[in-house]
Amino acid sequence: MLFHILQSITPEAEKIAQRFSTDSLHTKGAEIAEILRNTPPKELIEEMVTSFIKFGIKLVFALILYFIGAWLIRKSKKFIARVFTRRGADATLTSFMQSLVTAVLWILLIMFMIGTLGINTTSLAALLAAGGMAIGMAMSGTVQNFAGGLMLLAFKPFKAGDYIEAQGFAGVVKSINIVSTKIVTLDNREVILPNGALSNGTINNYSANPLRRIDLTVNVSYGSDAEAVKAELMRIIGENEKILNAETPGAQDPTVVLSGLKDSSVEFLVRVWVRSLDIREVRYALTEAIYTGLPAHGISFPFPQLDIHLKHN
Repeated sequence: MLFHILQSITPEAEKIAQRFSTDSLHTKGAEIAEILRNTPPKELIEEMVTSFIKFGIKLVFALILYFIGAWLIRKSKKFIARVFTRRGADATLTSFMQSLVTAVLWILLIMFMIGTLGINTTSLAALLAAGGMAIGMAMSGTVQNFAGGLMLLAFKPFKAGDYIEAQGFAGVVKSINIVSTKIVTLDNREVILPNGALSNGTINNYSANPLRRIDLTVNVSYGSDAEAVKAELMRIIGENEKILNAETPGAQDPTVVLSGLKDSSVEFLVRVWVRSLDIREVRYALTEAIYTGLPAHGISFPFPQLDIHLKHN
């Protein structure tokens, strides 16, 4: 395997390696020492001052290029956002294209700055080509995340603003970049998920559909009147204005059924349809209303109990 890797090194890279070999460094050092020995101090100082001035001018131009380039990159991000927003594009696509264009522009800017400083970019490119395999192996995860970002962008399992659960985290999608996706949890933590694992894993999108169903189980004590329990639960449901009925397309009428007989309780199942944005509020409101409403009508909640029978011999 190592033999094949060494064979794949380009001739340009071999020349660069030879240029930086030990023997070559000794030779260059000897040449520099000979020049310093034979050059008069005044002429040497003048040459050093001239070299510093030339390098300083190049450095100033490189810094000017950096500030202008950074300003143009910021402007390009805003321009992309305006163009995509004007065309009604999804916020996910906008953030992805912004991060992609920004990365490409920064790479070009760095290459231009290196060229302005007088560094041979051709040799630098050949050196990068020689280490391409090692860089590729080191960045395999980054490439996988980039491909995952393209998959998310193409199939759109979620968009910015959706509430999702993936990779053990749940939150609202903030943005999708070229290699990662940012979500904000309900307690305002920002979690960054790699796109590679995200695109290959299970994604639970709670915001995909406009309507959601809430299932609540209510346990009451044995001996309770089943019809009275169902009537009271339906009364509580009717008092909540955010609960939908069959008149709303995609929704169904609320239902209450006796669903099971447990060891210490009778189980009732409550099913109601609500809009996805109201699901937490309605769930909490129903739970509180059931807890306060049933006992007020003589319906008690059970608690675990164990009957022990003793026999006397």
